[in-house]
Amino acid sequence: MPALCRDCLTPFETERPVPRCPRCGSPRMLSHPELFSLSIAHIDCDSFYASVEKRDDPSLSTRPVIVGGGQRGVVSTCCYVARISGVRSAMPMFRALKLCPDAVVIRPRMAHYAEVSKQIRAKMTALTPLVEPLSLDEAFLDLGGTARLHRAPPALMMARLAREIETEIGVTASVGLSHNKFLAKIASDLDKPRGFAVIGRGETAEFLADKPVSILWGVGEATRAALARAGLRTLADIRRAGRKALEARFGATGARLAALAEGEDHRRVTPDAPMKSVSSETTFETDIADPERLEAHLWVMCEKAAARMKAKGLQGRTAVLKLRRADFSALSRQLRLDEPSQLADSLFRATRPLLATVLAQEGGAFRLIGAGYTDLAPDDGRDPAGDLLDPGARTRAGAERAVDAIRARFGATAIARGRGWTGEER
Repeated sequence: MPALCRDCLTPFETERPVPRCPRCGSPRMLSHPELFSLSIAHIDCDSFYASVEKRDDPSLSTRPVIVGGGQRGVVSTCCYVARISGVRSAMPMFRALKLCPDAVVIRPRMAHYAEVSKQIRAKMTALTPLVEPLSLDEAFLDLGGTARLHRAPPALMMARLAREIETEIGVTASVGLSHNKFLAKIASDLDKPRGFAVIGRGETAEFLADKPVSILWGVGEATRAALARAGLRTLADIRRAGRKALEARFGATGARLAALAEGEDHRRVTPDAPMKSVSSETTFETDIADPERLEAHLWVMCEKAAARMKAKGLQGRTAVLKLRRADFSALSRQLRLDEPSQLADSLFRATRPLLATVLAQEGGAFRLIGAGYTDLAPDDGRDPAGDLLDPGARTRAGAERAVDAIRARFGATAIARGRGWTGEER
């Protein structure tokens, strides 16, 4: 049986799984019949934001750390010490702090995390050009055909990558290795943190048999409930029902779920997969019902979303407004633009009337507001020219570009518009 030590990176053959490496004595052994023949990997940094914060401040190493937005926000991520107390990502902060009152709460530093992510991404692309990022801290890699180049099987290269990320960058990562993306992503979550799990072709059916339908990609609460009403709670249930029955009842979604339940996933690892949307949102310290304050926060979110659009060289054809009520229920509204844009001005002028309509029809207070662009395409370099109904569009676009130039030279806080004053710390 092929085996590998994840510490000294020694590959060898063994008749049966051994508890320790015969070379260095490490217990971090990995053995599997298909270990050296699988080439689709998913790597996921462990509690990435919190790990970066602990790396930067060693005094936090043994303390529970939550990265999130104050009492009114939600948990972006938390370290494993905090998870012992029941804290989870996307949990409201007030609930997280009840579960773990001694936690250290840190505001997210997204620009800093992005810089660390770039270092990790560079190590990935050194192994293969087929890297498909899913977020700052996780990605798929297709290492098929790289064994000759690196003179090592993909499993060894992924173990080396995880070790380099930990020793050179200072955060840990978990690896999943399989024969397709669906199973590689599942595998990376089986042995966290600092894990490495393998799901081979020969064990796929048995491994998936007793798994709940929620393990399938794209199955949220609504889909899970719909499947449960049809008596489908496990992947074995889906396989017994058959692909034709699933497709007849749930359409294309049913066919996709039936394929995944069989362990089939023919999607390729696609580098630089096109982004579907770019947005920014904020959670308030206290609920806000006042229209002027909501508009001020909306402008700030439009500026932040536009800055990301400009940095990525994108333009969008649809503007999106996102709101979350005090009871955590969410709503969104969108408007298709006459001309594609990447400007904060265009986004604000599209989402402000959407906000006004929501306030007029539903009223109430909100705990979150966000804005963004969707229907994205590469920027063509042309700003909205305006028309008889909006003759000032070109002038406003020029003014925004001038503000961008000032900020690029003197810093992001060098100039601000009065409408961005929210009366609160930004």
